[in-house]
Amino acid sequence: MKMTFHPLHHGLRPARNAALALALLAPILARGADARLRLPESDILWQAVKDYVEAEPVAGYRHAPEASREAFRDIKYGVRIHWGLYSLKEWKESWNFLTASNEERQAYQELYKSWNPAGFDADEWMRLFKENGVQMFAFTANHLDGFSMFDTKTRVRHRVNWTAPGGPRIEPCDLAYSIMETPFKRDVVRELTDAGRKHGLKIDLYFSHPQWYDADFRPYCYHPMQTPGSRDHPELYANTFQSKQCKNATMSPDPTPDEEAHLIQRHRRQLTELLTNYGKIDMVCLDMWLGKKIWPQTRETLLALRKLQPDVMFRARGIGNYGDYYTPEGFVPGSKENTDMPWFVIYPLGTGFSYRGPSDRFKGGPWIVTSIVDAVAKGGNFMVGIGPDANGKFPPEVVGRLQEAGAWLKVNGEAIFKTRPRDGALWKEGDSIRFTRAKDNGTVYAIALKWPGETFTVATVAPKEGSSIELLGHRAPLKWSYAAATGLTIELPAALQDEAARPCRTAWAFKIPVAPPTK
Repeated sequence: MKMTFHPLHHGLRPARNAALALALLAPILARGADARLRLPESDILWQAVKDYVEAEPVAGYRHAPEASREAFRDIKYGVRIHWGLYSLKEWKESWNFLTASNEERQAYQELYKSWNPAGFDADEWMRLFKENGVQMFAFTANHLDGFSMFDTKTRVRHRVNWTAPGGPRIEPCDLAYSIMETPFKRDVVRELTDAGRKHGLKIDLYFSHPQWYDADFRPYCYHPMQTPGSRDHPELYANTFQSKQCKNATMSPDPTPDEEAHLIQRHRRQLTELLTNYGKIDMVCLDMWLGKKIWPQTRETLLALRKLQPDVMFRARGIGNYGDYYTPEGFVPGSKENTDMPWFVIYPLGTGFSYRGPSDRFKGGPWIVTSIVDAVAKGGNFMVGIGPDANGKFPPEVVGRLQEAGAWLKVNGEAIFKTRPRDGALWKEGDSIRFTRAKDNGTVYAIALKWPGETFTVATVAPKEGSSIELLGHRAPLKWSYAAATGLTIELPAALQDEAARPCRTAWAFKIPVAPPTK
């Protein structure tokens, strides 16, 4: 590291101890937080904060209500949009800032003075999404670099001059460091939220807890200015000093009490702006974390925000079990998750979440489809990460992949949207069959990830006697037989053996009426 220094108890008798049991439960009931909403112990962002974020939310805290979680589980498919100054550099979001030279960092911080994405059209984005089955969008209101894509009234008071004589130095400043200070001068978050509501999409605003441009946020969460405090008491600052992300950091003085108070105030005010100035927000996608030293104040912020929009779903990053949902990143969990906390896979279409240039390698439309099917069968949602270029346009490859997935959803959306997973391990058979079910338990959808041939057999579904089984997108009912010993066998007509005659190119969904379980 560069070291330049610049200015239930099981033995109780029921009849005798009912009152005691209620007394034991009283603290949990008083909290109001849903005791079922707990992150998996394996979640890496829970691991980052669990030593100081209490596992049981404090008294008075309320999670988003069950109606919000139910609506969240109905979404199934969304897009995650990363757009910011890093799009001008074709960087991997803000992360390249940490490994850049001081000259590159200084130049990056000046990019806002020339940014004018004339091709941006919020309505065009939302039409693309709506026409192709997307139910929600997440947008980076600000990323870790601290540049705000909305009209924040907060001010940055101290920033780093990376090319100051003698080495990087913290200097005073007075600016919002936002989209409103660019030649563009348009509130992108407002335009997107307005257009999203017009087209009926749910809205998720991404917000990074740390902000690297604002020196008052040092040294939290890989801030490129580290301090003696983060070096000597890493447990107070989430142990970032020794991380690989900070190997290129510069030492600076510890923040003063006034600077720390400004960090807390600005963090709270920006989140307050997002939850008061842009109408109903369905989700807030918090990212990364701050640290143990200011967790009590961060928790106060969260309690205050919950009062602003009680129905909003908070992502759990940085706030642990105060969150309402979490996001496995870059993978679909291998099986159903062992928690009642809802989840949304986030997975980039290219090599990163943001625009990486014309040579970026994009996964195919069938990958989006199979990822949606796999995540939904396990009880989750799937969000594909995409990024427009510096001019506000999505690459043709991105548009094409979204259209491929959209064409599949036009045929098979009934098997995806507003469904629920089957109980226990019944979400799959083998490697190539996934299941979903209707909420009323009257229909099971069996989705073949590989074309089954002349017959399709499933062992764990007993169709309702006399019912009609169909392949979604194929109008004629299919012949079938059922035996308890061998399961359900569906015959596929000769015409469907011609790939061109099938209703879709990948993942074929069979609609099977079943008798709902008796209560």
